[in-house]
Amino acid sequence: MKKWLTAISAVALASSLLAGCGGGNEESGNDAASGEKPAGEVVTIKIMNFKVEIAEQFNKLKEEYEKEHPGVKLQIDTLLGGDDYNTQLKARFASGEMPDIFNNEGYNQMDAWVEYLEDLSDQPWVEHEIAIAKEPTTRDGKVYGMPVGLEGLGFLYNKDLFAKAGITELPKTLSELEAVSQKLQAADVEPFVNTFDTWFGLGFHNLNNAFAKQSDPNAFIKGLDEGTATIADNAVFQDWTNLFDVLIKYGNKNALTTDYNTQSTLFATGKAAMSQGGNWLQPVLDKLNPGMNVGILPMPINEDGAANDKLFVGPANNWVIYKDSPVKKEAKEFLNWLVSSETGQKYLTKEFKFIPAFSNIKTDPADLGAVGAEVLKYIEEDKVLGWHWAKYPDGAAPEFGSSMQKYISGKIDKDAMLGEFQAAWDKMKSR
Repeated sequence: MKKWLTAISAVALASSLLAGCGGGNEESGNDAASGEKPAGEVVTIKIMNFKVEIAEQFNKLKEEYEKEHPGVKLQIDTLLGGDDYNTQLKARFASGEMPDIFNNEGYNQMDAWVEYLEDLSDQPWVEHEIAIAKEPTTRDGKVYGMPVGLEGLGFLYNKDLFAKAGITELPKTLSELEAVSQKLQAADVEPFVNTFDTWFGLGFHNLNNAFAKQSDPNAFIKGLDEGTATIADNAVFQDWTNLFDVLIKYGNKNALTTDYNTQSTLFATGKAAMSQGGNWLQPVLDKLNPGMNVGILPMPINEDGAANDKLFVGPANNWVIYKDSPVKKEAKEFLNWLVSSETGQKYLTKEFKFIPAFSNIKTDPADLGAVGAEVLKYIEEDKVLGWHWAKYPDGAAPEFGSSMQKYISGKIDKDAMLGEFQAAWDKMKSR
């Protein structure tokens, strides 16, 4: 158990004890314990959502769900992923205001929460969950999370701007990516728009490249934990720094102060040809530039075209339920409705633009949007690598991001950056 949870468990326990002692309505207490609500009572399911890209669509889903389920209300709080989300979640836990449903990425992140999570192994959707999505939230044969959907990470690119620059072949190697960037510049087009203002897109999304392209990512991560592998002298990490240099060299000059919303807007409105991202951005692009001619391409780090021609694909996070929630029965019903009902499936695919993580949900690629359809093709062709940031030691990613920001600003060199990565891993793994 992570130290922050250990430290605040007493606070949460005290809150629950006070709640249990407050008032003498024994019948009400029995209703809460059984998960049954008295006739006419309105139940509120508190949902903490980190997928900011679907905030508007999620609120529309809320309206439909409440119409179909009188007596149940959804209270949806949407927060940006990373520090803001995790800090808020910890704060709510400490104050006894835990959401009933929230997001968890699984693996090491779930280790910090697993004793507070409801076992969902008996839920009807579990038998349809595909293997790549089930692994992150499975412990000792028990399933604790329902995958939100599948997402592919790479470089989004504006096909019209590529055509303007005379680019007819997509880059599969680092030198080809640099050549494409030079052609774009020659056509007076900004090659990349980057957001380097927070650690999330750096320490998670960007650096995943160096972990995913190890010959055996899980063995490499185990080696880092056991001290038998190192980052600084690893050839894949060395290659990755060269890609990072290309992004910096051919990107917007104010990237350290460019936030996520600004990056998305600049890309959607044609101010740059490429941007790190994935199919989760489709709803944003549809709103800012309906019908945008957009695609996704891999993130090459060297000259091995076959090895680089793969997207990073994984579950887009997971829904988990707080095991002491007084409305966990209704929370389970909502999650099951989301992936089993016609309305829920419509929102997952057509509105959220998520690639389903369940074998029983069939979707037309056209419903996923241009980016999702291309990601689905990479999945079907088995040209995918995994997401590994949830396997980092807790707290390592923010330090990775900080070191990357120092490198971007010229305060440290490559060797120092990789050395700081190693120091952060060693420090955090022992916490």
